[in-house]
Amino acid sequence: MSNALAVATVTQALALLIESNLGPEMDIAVKVETRKPPSEPPSEPTITVFLYQVTPNAAMRNNDLPTRATDGALRNRAYAPLDLHYVISAYGEETELVGQRLLGCVIRTLHEIPVLPRELIELAAERPHLAGSDLADSLHRVRFTPTVMDVDETSKLWGMLHQTPYTLSVAYQASLVVIEGREQPAPAKPVERHTVRVVPFGAPGAPVPPGAEGESGAPAAPASAAAEAKPAPSKKAAARKASVAKPPAKSTRTTAGRAAPPRPRRTAGSGTPTPDDKG
Repeated sequence: MSNALAVATVTQALALLIESNLGPEMDIAVKVETRKPPSEPPSEPTITVFLYQVTPNAAMRNNDLPTRATDGALRNRAYAPLDLHYVISAYGEETELVGQRLLGCVIRTLHEIPVLPRELIELAAERPHLAGSDLADSLHRVRFTPTVMDVDETSKLWGMLHQTPYTLSVAYQASLVVIEGREQPAPAKPVERHTVRVVPFGAPGAPVPPGAEGESGAPAAPASAAAEAKPAPSKKAAARKASVAKPPAKSTRTTAGRAAPPRPRRTAGSGTPTPDDKG
C-alpha cells in the first residue's frame, strides 16, 4: 500500500532506471525526461517517458469490498489498485540511428530488470516534488511488461497528441500500483467474556474420540445404542428356526424304497399258526 504520490514516483523511478542502464552501448550524453513527446524533435539525444493512461487493475479492483458496514461505519481501508501505461520515445540523429539505438537500450533494460528496484524508488522519492512518497515501503512490487499496439491503436494514441509528429516508440505497462485511502477504520471491539465448555465423549456435539471411526469414516455407535437399534426376531422366524432344528422322523420304508407288509396277528383260541410261527 502507498499514498497518492505512488503514480508519479513510478514514473520518476522508471526514468532513473533507463538513464542508469544506457551503457555500455551508448557512450554519449542522453537526456531522459518525464514528459510527453515534444512537438519539435530535440536536437540532442533524448528519451521521453510519457504516462498516457491509468486503468484499474482487473484482478484486484474489487478485493476491498465491502469497505463499510450497514450503518456506514468504515470496516476496511479502501485502496485502488492501478495499472500504468507508458509510451517511451527516443530522439536522435537519424543518419546515425541514434533513436533506434536508444530504444534498443530501453528494451534491453526493461527485459533484464522488469521489477522496479527499491533503491531507485527511494532515490526518486528524494525529489522535492515527491517528498513524502512511501512507495518503497509497499508490499506490492511494480513490474514492467511490454504492450503490443497495432497500427490502429498507435494512430489513435498519436492522434491524441495534438501537433506531435510520430516517432519510433515502445509501450509498457506497469503493475501493480496500489493507492491506499487516508481514513482509518474503527478498531474492533475487544472480547468481553470468554466461555469455555467441557463436553464428554458421546454427548451431542462432542468430538469423536480417536479410533472410534469406522472404515467408512462415520463415527462408530455405542454398544448400548447398537443393541437398542437391533430388531427383535418375529414369531414366524422363531417357528422356522425350531422346525429346522427338529430331527426328522424315522422312515418305515425298506432299503428297496417300499413299505413292509403288516404282520398277521394270532387270534385267541385259534390253532392256525401265523406266518411268524412257521419254521
